[in-house]
Amino acid sequence: MKKIIAISLWSVCCNIIAAQSTYTLEQILDSARQNNIAIRSARQNVEAASQQRKEAFTKFFPNVSGTGLWFNANKGMAQTTINPSEVMPPALASSLANSLPAEALAALANPVSISMMKNGTIGSITAMQPLFAGGQIVNGNRLAKVGEEVSRLQLQLSENEVEKTAEQYFWQMVSLQEKAKTVAAVEAMLAEIHKDVDVAVRAGLALRNDLLQVELRQNEVESQKLKLHNGISIVRLLLAQYCGLSQSEELRVKSEEFATEGTQEFATVLPTSAGEPTSAAANSSFFTLHSSLASLPEYQLLDKQVEATRLQKNLAVGQNLPSVTVGVGYNYHNLLDNNHSFGMVFATVSVPISDWWGGSHAIKRKKIAYQQAIDEQQDKAELLKIRMQNDWNNVVEARQQLLLARRSIEQADENLRIHRDYYRAGTCKMSDLLEAQMLYQQARDRHTEAYADLQNKLLAYRQSSGQ
Repeated sequence: MKKIIAISLWSVCCNIIAAQSTYTLEQILDSARQNNIAIRSARQNVEAASQQRKEAFTKFFPNVSGTGLWFNANKGMAQTTINPSEVMPPALASSLANSLPAEALAALANPVSISMMKNGTIGSITAMQPLFAGGQIVNGNRLAKVGEEVSRLQLQLSENEVEKTAEQYFWQMVSLQEKAKTVAAVEAMLAEIHKDVDVAVRAGLALRNDLLQVELRQNEVESQKLKLHNGISIVRLLLAQYCGLSQSEELRVKSEEFATEGTQEFATVLPTSAGEPTSAAANSSFFTLHSSLASLPEYQLLDKQVEATRLQKNLAVGQNLPSVTVGVGYNYHNLLDNNHSFGMVFATVSVPISDWWGGSHAIKRKKIAYQQAIDEQQDKAELLKIRMQNDWNNVVEARQQLLLARRSIEQADENLRIHRDYYRAGTCKMSDLLEAQMLYQQARDRHTEAYADLQNKLLAYRQSSGQ
């Protein structure tokens, strides 16, 4: 019986442990890359574009087709009437008149009805190879290849967006968890203050109002704790859904960098120029060396758009050029009640004549679209450069905010220590002590938010600079 109870307790413990999973940032990102619906859809688009490119390649090969027909009509499709006496040469008629009886000669003077092709079978197989199609096949294949490259770039953009959103959820979760730790520390601090004040009130050394102020502050912290709990629950569900994780488990995240309370050197999390870590201008050399416009998928998409419009212009020109095709075929029929088969070679030349009227306007329209794509590329390239600079400025600003937040924690901690000493010495009010405690909590929360904001700003810069 004891063994059964022990095994049952062990199973329950295992289930509890299994239901509580802790993920690092890299594990969250890996799961998002594998399971997010946007990335799966983008990968399917890549596969579809690959199949389209392979389909376009088949246009280089001969087009082979086969045809079969069997028919049975209610009368012959070819019918005529022949009068033998009218088509017979005079010499033959004279010869037959001397050799045939009178009844036979009379029959030759009557018309004869002929009916053919009442039923039959026709079959053929043909292979046609285009020799010249105005470049439509070549440009069509190039356009299909561009389409595949575009789908791969769009996949990269989807991955970047998914990673960005997943990391934002991650740092939001980390931030809430750290705030929950701060609330727990504040709860313990208030419990200690409440204990000291309660003893002082009982001894007649403090007013009961002081105790009530502490209890009101404890109620506020309890309310904050409830809001944090609800916030963590919602973010946990969002993170699990976005990354394809189980929503039934008590998902938690951890950050080794945050666990060190930011004591590591900034060089490990933020690349800067030595000796000049806080100025955007001072970091211009880093910005120039490490940011390449051509490596951005957004810029590469603009390149592909220009190339695609150029190929579409070439296709419009090709559609209005002559086309030449050669072919071979094998045919069979028994239309005249005997089997007959034959082979043939042939060539076709197709010259659009009236189509040039509308085709010339289509070509001009494609030329305009091509120039528009070039202009758009130049314009958006400048915007991408501005975005890179802005994201870098945001990184520098977020780093400064984090440094300020760290100093604020030190100052708030010292301010709280002084007010506790003053209160114990009877030289400050309870409201002043609780205000100092609240400032300490706010300073820690601002530090948490500043650290998470820096990580998000770093990610935005890495993506906008193509790193």
